[in-house]
Order: sequence, then C-alpha cells, then structure tokens
Amino acid sequence: MSVSRYIKLIGLIVGVISLNIIVLSPGFIGLEMGESALTTALGVTLLVGSAMGLLYGSYILLFKQPAVRTAKPIKTHEDYVLALSHFRRVKPLQADITLALEQMERIRKKRDTLFHVLAQRFDQEELSYKKFASVTNEVEKLFYLNVRSILNRLHVFDESEFERVMSSKPVKLSPELLQERTMVYQEFMVFMQESLETNEEILLKLDKLLLEISRLDSIDFGEIENMPCMQEIDSLIKQTKYYKQ
Repeated sequence: MSVSRYIKLIGLIVGVISLNIIVLSPGFIGLEMGESALTTALGVTLLVGSAMGLLYGSYILLFKQPAVRTAKPIKTHEDYVLALSHFRRVKPLQADITLALEQMERIRKKRDTLFHVLAQRFDQEELSYKKFASVTNEVEKLFYLNVRSILNRLHVFDESEFERVMSSKPVKLSPELLQERTMVYQEFMVFMQESLETNEEILLKLDKLLLEISRLDSIDFGEIENMPCMQEIDSLIKQTKYYKQ
C-alpha cells in the first residue's frame, strides 16, 4: 500500500471521528439519543452511516486496486504536439524537442497552404488536384510516422542514466561496459539528429512542391509525374515504403 493511501485512510478516520464529535458532543451540536424519537433516529443514522462510510472507505483504500489508465492513442496533430511537449524539460534533449515542435507547426501550415493553393488552381474533381493532394497526404504520413518513431525512443530514454554515463565524473564500471553504454546513448542522439533531418527534408520537399504548383499556368495530368519535385517526393516515398517504427 502506498504512503498516499495511508494518509488518505488516516484522514478518513479523523474526518469520521470529528463529525461524530461535532454532532454528538454537548459542547457543539449536542444531539442526544433517547431524548426523542427524532434525535434517536438521527443519532443512529449518523453512527451507522459513519461505520459504513469508514468500512467502505477502508476497503477502497486498502484492498481495491486502482484502475489501470490506458494511454490515449496518438492520432491527431494536437496529440503528437502534446506527446512531444512532455519531454520539453529533459535537458539533454531540449534543443531537439524544441526543433521537433517547430517542425510540427510548420508541417501543419505547409499542408494548409498547399491545399489552399490546390483549391485555387484546380477543381477538386480534377485528376491533377487528386494527384497533388494524394502526394501531399503521403508525405505528411511519412512525417508523422517519423515523429511516432521519435516518441517511441523518447519513452525509453533515461535522463539520469544518460547524464551519469556521459558525464566526465568517474563511474565504477569496466571500460568495456562503459564504452558499450556510451555507444547506446550516442546511437540514440544520432537517431534523434537523423530523424529531425529527415523531417527537415520532408518540409523542404513540400516547399518545392508548393513553389512549382504556384508557378503553374496549366499542366496535363501526364506531365505531373515528370515534375522535379514530384520525382523527388516519389523517391522519398519509395525509400520509406518498408519503414518500420
């Protein structure tokens, strides 16, 4: 049983005793049982209710297991931002998390701008609109898939362990073991750097796509695939086709 539950149980007992003292003590309300049918009924009700409340509260605090909180699934843009924000105070990662959150804001703005420009250039039923929209959505999926991978790694990151291993202070470990542990955290930091760079690449490709679409006066559907930015995006999608989280 946790200390907080003991404190709550003591608080419950003190509360029940205090209530009975206030109601039954002559110095306070002074309810006297036996004086009349009403006061007797009230007194008995108070005592029975106190006993039942104390027993039920004790059962809840001593024996009932707390409900297991299931993690909220991360689905929306806001969910991703909130999940990343939990790691803002992790000192070794502050700069990385700040950049990741900035990228989140930028991907949302670029997506909104792209669809606004597409709506101005094409009818939503046109094949050209559907092609550009589909590619934009695919690239956005890659971005969020990358963020999800970052979050998976962040959940197992131990800040205190990282600082202990990476500090210059002597650690009572064999040189071989210390080197291996250092490599694990170095690989983690490299992964973070590469993931953020990948997202920067995605954002850059969306910028190129937006620029090329804004320059178009007219284009045949068959020419879309030959646009430089579309070829770059297609290459990016193919590279990550078998991407695992």
